[in-house]
Amino acid sequence: MKRHGLLDLNEAIQHPGKKLRFEVTTSLPAEGDLDLLSPIEGELEAVSTGNILLLKGKFSAKCVVECSRCGEPLDQTVEFLMADEFDVEGVPSGFGTGEYARVVEEEDYPLFDKNSLQKDVYVRQGLFVNMPVQPLCEFGWDGPCPKAAAKAAKVAQAEEHGHPAMQKLRNLVRPEDD
Repeated sequence: MKRHGLLDLNEAIQHPGKKLRFEVTTSLPAEGDLDLLSPIEGELEAVSTGNILLLKGKFSAKCVVECSRCGEPLDQTVEFLMADEFDVEGVPSGFGTGEYARVVEEEDYPLFDKNSLQKDVYVRQGLFVNMPVQPLCEFGWDGPCPKAAAKAAKVAQAEEHGHPAMQKLRNLVRPEDD
């Protein structure tokens, strides 16, 4: 049975050595703090050794980030690889014992619903870990950035003259000659 947002990995878990491949596309609809320009796309491969479920994926996302220097929005493509191992307990049903193997969850936020991977939760985790820490516009740290210079001038002017609404109140603290 297919369920929305879940990748059924049970076949790989119950039959060690069997590889499953999935084409993954998600726009992370529940994520309000992320500005995606296009859905996250990639592929995910799952295989079980009997004791461990191995997940390996390659993903790409185009998103909007803020320049660390001037604060302007930037379009960036974030490409990332994921490789994870999850413990499996029980005897796989493929061995004919009548038992059932299942993924052991050790995460604070569950990634699995029984033996199905919650696709959006897994991909979201990989994207946020791989987001650029200090994205920069075309001027970088070394070149003169006109936007950063304009913002710095505005801050310097505010520090020198104070906020315009506060100018009249300055005379209350330190009377000046008019």
